[in-house]
Amino acid sequence: MSIPAPAPVFVSSEAAREVFDWKDAIGALQLAYSQSQPPQSTPPRSVAALHKTWLRTLPAVPVTGRYYGAKLMGAAMGVDKPAVEYVIVLFDRQTSRIAGFVDGALVTGFRTAATSAAALDRLAPPGPARLGVLGSGLEASMHVRAIASVRELSEVVVFSPTPEKRAAFAEAVTRDLGVPARGVGSGREAVEGADLVLCAARSRDEQPTLYADWLKPGATIVSIGSTVPSQREIDVSVVERSDIIVCDMLEEVLEETGDMLEANKAGLHFHDKSYSLVDLMSGALDERLLQAQTRMFKSVGGGLQDIVVAELILSRAIAAGSATPLPIQFETKYL
Repeated sequence: MSIPAPAPVFVSSEAAREVFDWKDAIGALQLAYSQSQPPQSTPPRSVAALHKTWLRTLPAVPVTGRYYGAKLMGAAMGVDKPAVEYVIVLFDRQTSRIAGFVDGALVTGFRTAATSAAALDRLAPPGPARLGVLGSGLEASMHVRAIASVRELSEVVVFSPTPEKRAAFAEAVTRDLGVPARGVGSGREAVEGADLVLCAARSRDEQPTLYADWLKPGATIVSIGSTVPSQREIDVSVVERSDIIVCDMLEEVLEETGDMLEANKAGLHFHDKSYSLVDLMSGALDERLLQAQTRMFKSVGGGLQDIVVAELILSRAIAAGSATPLPIQFETKYL
């Protein structure tokens, strides 16, 4: 007589927030990317679309860990109030059964910032650092907190177009992290003199928001705002200036983002200085890093990040009793 498998559970964003820890998520991602990932285990994202309706899928089977699965995002843009919802479905490697569903909205922000911090921790020189931030939204806020968990921040200087928003952002950073922070009136002012530079806001007209002549020698850059061909964030001069460019999804970053397409159009040669996150985490770039002045991490996001962070959250939510059991049972087909 077979024993019924535990019912799947649901983890809400509220429950995810309660159990999430930046350092643990960053460590889990560093471990996951320190091992070679076969291409078939982390395929590129796929998008199904018809007219104004689209569904994006990001699957992954991590080399380590108990769970595998995919994140799904869907939107029908032709309705009165278009919106996007995210769900991460996790399968149990030990049973082949669906273990849980995790609300992916907050997790997406967590995993993006944690991945950036994981990369920056390997790219940037150790020691206290001044952080220049372009953007004051949720992604920028999460990134500052993630970066603060791997580096001592001496100051945070932020620019975004709305004075009230950048002032509120700076106030929250000082209140939550105890780090001196201030808003300034231009991107150049935020970036000049910064050891670390975070680009987390595309311009409304898709013009670059960061230029190489703003950067101090030895600066480390994190760029997350150009993820498809139509989006721009950094100027081609930043690509030219960078000695090492680390990408979470190498081919997608180089071939499908507006920043790199524009750099290619300008005749820049950057493929020979662009590397994967696995190259960075495995230590393959250690010697090159010793010689590099300007280092950059560019991210488009990947399913591996979603699954690694969602596994951490699911396991902790179950242990804490904050995961919601679902009154459902899937029919199992044995192979």
